Amino acid sequence: MLKSNLTPKTIHEALRWASSFLVDLGGEATAAEWLLLHHLDVNRTKLFMMFNDPIKQDIWDAFRKDILTHAEGVPVQHLMGYQEFYGRRFHVNQHVLIPRPETEELVQHVLHFKKELFYDQSIEVLDVGCGSGAIAITLSKEDASQKVEAVDISLEALNVARLNAVELDAKIDFFESDLLQTPLKENKKYDIVVSNPPYIPLGEHDELAVHVRDHEPHLALFGGQDGYELYRRLIKELPGVIKKTGLVALEVGAGQGETVRQLLQEALPQATTEVKLDISGKDRMVFAYGTMMAE
Repeated sequence: MLKSNLTPKTIHEALRWASSFLVDLGGEATAAEWLLLHHLDVNRTKLFMMFNDPIKQDIWDAFRKDILTHAEGVPVQHLMGYQEFYGRRFHVNQHVLIPRPETEELVQHVLHFKKELFYDQSIEVLDVGCGSGAIAITLSKEDASQKVEAVDISLEALNVARLNAVELDAKIDFFESDLLQTPLKENKKYDIVVSNPPYIPLGEHDELAVHVRDHEPHLALFGGQDGYELYRRLIKELPGVIKKTGLVALEVGAGQGETVRQLLQEALPQATTEVKLDISGKDRMVFAYGTMMAE
């Protein structure tokens, strides 16, 4: 292995050293590739074409520094300052949850349900616990007929979400709110309510990877002792903000789907409720749709 105090001759040598270094520490080689793409400011195809090119000293110094910092537990996304989501780049930091690929699937289903339930109607959507704004902004950009609002209890998270909305030219109204408290006080009603609330049980704190446990906001990770605290509160408040015909879309932790579906069915007895599996076959999404409640 290349000694870390020596500059590799080529870009490929730099990547090979970084990948081996991280893997030997129990990390992932893909992190090295992400960081190298970031520092070279190229896409993956271009990176492969540049493999035999010499690596500049300043690029190597910055890349090596980030590799060593990541090895200490700092997420790659925090080092880069962004995460790709649905083909767009979102700013992230220690105040927001890093958007995950599973949440892209939630957005896909919401867009599909929207067409099935509302066709081309102009509708109102609320993202609860918006974090970086990834869900709200993506829904707005993918379907401009939707009027999208987003709430979060964290002012720091809202600042990140507003920055992302400005940079991605998304027209979102953001509000501070503890779950649905602000919309309830203002007597607002929505056609679609979507949320990816905290769902990790507190008892699993020590089992989390260090880059999650020590660098992502606990406010966005933990859902009480059993992981369902935020779902119970959110679902109890839902009848006060959802329209008679609507859609509720929730991301859940693997294994939580049926319990959350039952909570939704009890709160919205007229609705059709359904658990959907993600691409890995895990129950990661729960939906309630159609007629939400009797007159």
